[in-house]
Amino acid sequence: MPSESAHKIHICRTVTLPDQVKLTRYLKVPEFGPRILFFSGGTALNPLSRSLVRYTHNSIHLVTPFDSGGSSAKLRNTFKMPAVGDMRSRLMALADQSVKGNPEIYNLFAYRLPKDEDREKLKSILMRMADGHHPLVRSIHDPMRKIVCSYITAFAGKMPEDFDLRGASMGNLILAAGYFSHNRHIDPVIFLFSKLAEVRGLVRPIMNKYLHLVSRLENGEILLGQHELTGKETPAIESPVQEIYLSSSLKKPAPIYPRLKEKVRRLIQDAELICYPMGSFYSSLMANLLPRDAGSAIARNECPKIYIPNTGHDPEEKGTNLRQRVEILLYYLHQSAGKKHQNSQLLNFVLLDKDHELYKGGVDVSGIERLGVKVIEAPLVDPENRPFLNADFLLERLLSMV
Repeated sequence: MPSESAHKIHICRTVTLPDQVKLTRYLKVPEFGPRILFFSGGTALNPLSRSLVRYTHNSIHLVTPFDSGGSSAKLRNTFKMPAVGDMRSRLMALADQSVKGNPEIYNLFAYRLPKDEDREKLKSILMRMADGHHPLVRSIHDPMRKIVCSYITAFAGKMPEDFDLRGASMGNLILAAGYFSHNRHIDPVIFLFSKLAEVRGLVRPIMNKYLHLVSRLENGEILLGQHELTGKETPAIESPVQEIYLSSSLKKPAPIYPRLKEKVRRLIQDAELICYPMGSFYSSLMANLLPRDAGSAIARNECPKIYIPNTGHDPEEKGTNLRQRVEILLYYLHQSAGKKHQNSQLLNFVLLDKDHELYKGGVDVSGIERLGVKVIEAPLVDPENRPFLNADFLLERLLSMV
């Protein structure tokens, strides 16, 4: 605890990118690594997260719970609960998979039930897991095995007779069971399984609510649900996005503006660097910024704030160039801040690869910098894996800024 005489001062400093001394220090003692906060949703950040744990065990991942596609949607719609698939995916990306961790827990969380078995066979597999007889569960040591079995049993007791288990993620089912067991709160079960799987970071949903992401396109079309925007389960959008908002109902999709919980605001305000990372532009990044107070919490934190644009193709970015995407990011940050702030309080840097051809719509550096946002250019893409960002190249720059 800081002493009663402790006080805060604001210091401006110059940093070197990359700073090899700082990086070596983080690698040596990742337990004391920096609190970098990521606003993200889907799987785009998982490769970076797997590398990140080598440098810090204190990263913070605020994840969207509005996913309405895939196996996560079955749970979400059946039980009227936040989507847990992206949270489970990020927990697994941050888990210690070495012998020092608990690889048996990791293997169970990563397992999906077969897609081609009938309902009775799938129920039989689930009950073998609940009884502790399935090899994946039997390999887990007590008392962890008993905890896991209790959650699988709890899910089986809640599961409707006609629930479709084909392709279901065991990690999702276990998180859902914990959600029921803790009075429809997701944080306690995330905390528990973060300990069991030796997760090297903090994962939290931006909100613990059953809400829907609604998108209005420039042609007037309304898309109900996150899955209709991404182009993964439905055809790619034919018109640029005009706006997105949250709604408590798909029958009457009126905008609502829920507030962040105080503990989430504190996580944002205590971060040492805030990152708006690559991923689906609207459904992963902007959706995280829709709750009221997200922008104001960001503005109150004087740490660096950095945007890492997508390289390659993201169907959600249709009809925009990079400067416009920066403007859209600032728009949603200002909207959630609730009152007037300077752009510099919400976004300081855009980190780009030197090859501007990687960015859809082109790069207008001077236009971005007229917004009060500094453009940093660095080699971020390995030519052998173009157009994907290299996690190590990217982390060297991010970690050097803390």
